[in-house]
Amino acid sequence: MIKAAIVGGTGYTGGELLRLAAGHPQLSIQAVTSRQAAGTAVTEWFPHLRGHSDLSFVETLPEDGRGMDVVFFATPHGTAMHQVPALLDAGVRVIDLSADFRLRDAEVFAQWYGQPHVAAEWLGEAVYGLPEVAGDALASARLVACPGCYPTAVQLALMPLAQAGHLVDAPIIADCKSGVSGAGRSAKIPLLLAEATENVKAYGVAGHRHNVEIEQEVSRHAGHAADITFTPHLMPMARGIHATVYASFEAPTGMLQALYEAHYAQAPFVDVLPAGSHPETRSVRGTNICRVAVHETRPGRVTVLSVIDNLVKGASGQAIQAMNLMFGLDESAGLALPAALP
Repeated sequence: MIKAAIVGGTGYTGGELLRLAAGHPQLSIQAVTSRQAAGTAVTEWFPHLRGHSDLSFVETLPEDGRGMDVVFFATPHGTAMHQVPALLDAGVRVIDLSADFRLRDAEVFAQWYGQPHVAAEWLGEAVYGLPEVAGDALASARLVACPGCYPTAVQLALMPLAQAGHLVDAPIIADCKSGVSGAGRSAKIPLLLAEATENVKAYGVAGHRHNVEIEQEVSRHAGHAADITFTPHLMPMARGIHATVYASFEAPTGMLQALYEAHYAQAPFVDVLPAGSHPETRSVRGTNICRVAVHETRPGRVTVLSVIDNLVKGASGQAIQAMNLMFGLDESAGLALPAALP
């Protein structure tokens, strides 16, 4: 069994890690930390886990995490970078669900996250943990930076074009919608039911921190700078992301469907839908699946539709998928779940 701990377990991503771990054949959660909930049972915060977890929250990791095989950080940005180096020095592998190690430039991190990076020496070693792209690098990774939820949906929409060299160096538009759980579990007025229901609104239009993450990774794989306009929207639903991505490409007309199908043929969690399809967020609710549909709207122009569950493929499920690859397990272990409908 893989002995694991979760730092920061009372949020939605921490809860999803616990839920998914309960069905994983090789993963045993040994400890879950939370300063505010220390001493209380996990099931007081997550009643759906009654019968699946007998843990109580602790303030800090036992023995500072030594003895664990892997530690998941489900903490706000700026927390993991203070604790990760000591764990790595102790031989513990780390999977960070925050943004602390996603960006490769410490100055860019400081610009977008409003604080200096205190573990910048680890940025070069951190593996950006999008499994469909990282591949074999995860097997030897000591530190994995899980992608953001929006960047996951957008990158999976663009990677077949980028990696095949077909993505044109022209503006790319990512028009994205997310459920309210993407904003976390803390009490905020815009997330109250009376504020969010029957309402759709954009935010971060002048600049969003996920934009720089998307541009960094798409540019790296395309081999040229990717000019991406990213606009997120808040939707009146609990879970889900729908990304509508507009791009230009250089390739023969009519070949993109086959390109996407071939690109993701060995990817168990990317489902390329038949031509002309329109994926729905509810079709991936609670799953680690990204469903993609490709529409060539005119010669040289494509609209790609991409849907994920922001808490699973966009966070905790992807973290476990990466962990499976890190420890030589079946990539799908603990994640082969169908969506819940309605």
